[in-house]
Amino acid sequence: MLRYGQSDKVAVNRLLGELGLRVEEVAAGQAIPGSFWGDEEAGLIGDKIYLRDDTPVHSLMHEACHYKCMDNSRRAKLHTNAGGSQAEENAVCYLQILLADALPQMGREQMCADMDAWGYSFRLGSAARWFAEDAEEVREWLAMRDLDTFARETTHRLAHLHRVAG
Repeated sequence: MLRYGQSDKVAVNRLLGELGLRVEEVAAGQAIPGSFWGDEEAGLIGDKIYLRDDTPVHSLMHEACHYKCMDNSRRAKLHTNAGGSQAEENAVCYLQILLADALPQMGREQMCADMDAWGYSFRLGSAARWFAEDAEEVREWLAMRDLDTFARETTHRLAHLHRVAG
């Protein structure tokens, strides 16, 4: 499982910024503010995402995608529990897989494997199968909000930056 401390932090923080979030790193062993699941899981309060070096990248991406999928009124009151409908939860999962290609060391395959290892549950048994075979309604949900376009354009732009910089 890829963790924030093992990742390209510049790339992760750049993507989180594109999603409208400010990163707050928490010292090792300290509780993560705004973490719904506790332990090493990412936390959200307002437009800040809290994480430690041991925070799984899938966790910080999941919370960041919740932030991107919610409306401004929910963002203004956001503290710990992103809430939302089941349709939004599915869209969050799909969006985090789409955006994984913007991160060196991650990509869709690793994101899906990490989601499965953590215990995300999908009807077809795995995140990868769900993403490829069972997410038509989710794609429509994202398209209605132009989040599919956002994901493609952001992934393309950031992946290009990494190739040029690397």
